[in-house]
Amino acid sequence: MTAASGKRLGKILVQAGAVTQEQVNEAIEVADGRSLTTVLDELGYADEVAIAQAVAAQMGLVYIDLSMYEIDPNAATLLSADLAQRYAVMPIKVQEDELVVAMSDPANIFAIDDLRIVTGYEIKPVVAAESELASAIERFAAAQQNVDDMVGDLEEAVTAGLDDSEDEDLESEEAPVAKMMNLIITEAIRQGAGDIYIEPGEKEMRVRYRIDGVCQEVMRSPMRVHRQLISRLKINSGMDIAEKRLPQDGRFGVVLEKVAVDFRVAILPLVYGELCVMRLLRRDSIMMSLEDLGFLDQPMTRLMDSLNLPYGAILVTGPTGSGKSTTLYAAINKTNDVKTNLITVEDPVEYRLAGLSQVQVHEKAGLTFAAALRSILRQDPDTVMIGEIRDKETGTIAIEAALTGHMVLSTLHTNDAPSAMTRLTEMGIEPFLIASAITCVLAQRLARRLCKDCKESYTPTEESLNRVGFPFEPGNIPKLYRAVGCKKCNNIGYRGRMGVHEVMTVSENIERLSVANASTDEIKAAAIAEGMKTLRDDGFLKVLQGTTSIEEIMRVVV
Repeated sequence: MTAASGKRLGKILVQAGAVTQEQVNEAIEVADGRSLTTVLDELGYADEVAIAQAVAAQMGLVYIDLSMYEIDPNAATLLSADLAQRYAVMPIKVQEDELVVAMSDPANIFAIDDLRIVTGYEIKPVVAAESELASAIERFAAAQQNVDDMVGDLEEAVTAGLDDSEDEDLESEEAPVAKMMNLIITEAIRQGAGDIYIEPGEKEMRVRYRIDGVCQEVMRSPMRVHRQLISRLKINSGMDIAEKRLPQDGRFGVVLEKVAVDFRVAILPLVYGELCVMRLLRRDSIMMSLEDLGFLDQPMTRLMDSLNLPYGAILVTGPTGSGKSTTLYAAINKTNDVKTNLITVEDPVEYRLAGLSQVQVHEKAGLTFAAALRSILRQDPDTVMIGEIRDKETGTIAIEAALTGHMVLSTLHTNDAPSAMTRLTEMGIEPFLIASAITCVLAQRLARRLCKDCKESYTPTEESLNRVGFPFEPGNIPKLYRAVGCKKCNNIGYRGRMGVHEVMTVSENIERLSVANASTDEIKAAAIAEGMKTLRDDGFLKVLQGTTSIEEIMRVVV
């Protein structure tokens, strides 16, 4: 502690009434290089939390408990460990053009000026207890050192000319590349990511996580380490590490804290190197019930009525990543028991379940969806799950299976439920077969849930509701909720996801329209007249319940 900084802090504490001037003078005299806060605490005049709170109150700043605060790693890495330790500061959050920085001495204007120059952000100081601040600085400095060591070791290995053929070095758990891969994977699991992107650039490699459907950058490293990391992933995933010109697919599994996670890995050659995308498949997620997926009562009743039928086809539609497979498995959990013969044909088999007969499609070997289905129907199944209807042949066999006493569950890529009927017709399947076989079509999207700990209620304007078509009675504007951000949701405002659903049951009227080659709009109008809630209707009902926001529904639903 310098004499100037001690006197400055002492003056603030005296003005706040936390200590007397005599106590400050005594503490400065016996400080011997230690901080004023530490000495006052030792002398019993004021503890460090009381001192931090008094400083915050006197200067009109916010006090935060760093031991309970979730520090944003992207903010923490904006400042080197040396500077953080020199000034006793910790960047904790980036908001718009401001960097929120925890300090024990926010009156140190020289530190604030230097931080502004180094980071390029306007600095917003908050006050934290000195020991908690020191602990946070030490923790992030150690973590940064670990990453720097890994990158350094990898660069040395690359510089030394480590060859891809030296598998024993790549496969060793002590290898630097293994440590970096383990860091990326474990942090993705801890943060609940759905996908990991390892992206090559001209000079840097970027790592991003997709969390609740939105990408977030978590790491950048020199491109020199990219080749070794991709080679390690190829070895783990059972790919050919010598092949760098063609796309490859593979998979591997890990167990972290007794949670089993499968990784589906896809490698794609780009101009600067190979892009790697890893899809995280948590085995516990397939045990989810339909109730856990966010179904409202009316769509759930319609879907369950169709699942309870002895035969017929149920289709789940939506874009890639909308949770179709999870919904299918949840439906299987409803119907699967020892009395039922249930067979699936998938590409790829995302979740491997005990008690199910699962077939992996292998196009090169001739095991297509259609070929597998022909064989499956000779196994006397009660329920057949088809990963996706991609062509006329697969669709025709699936429809015929539904007409001959089998329950068929499958997915289809369409924007909404009514489009499924016309999509199958466009594939070349006879409309009368489609109308007779399909009992129910479920369209879905995934919307983020508002964080329960920080969501904020507000009353929107009539103009804003009319602009998005939100239903309300004139003069009776509903109270809604919006995202804010807190430590429990990493200052995003959302935590977790739920389904937004549209369930169309195929009635006699819709059958007639389908046979008559009616347009999607005509089928949709008939379904709405019969009580179908559209994706937007379902989303707006969940906005009224306070589980999500208007902005999120408008993001995922056209």
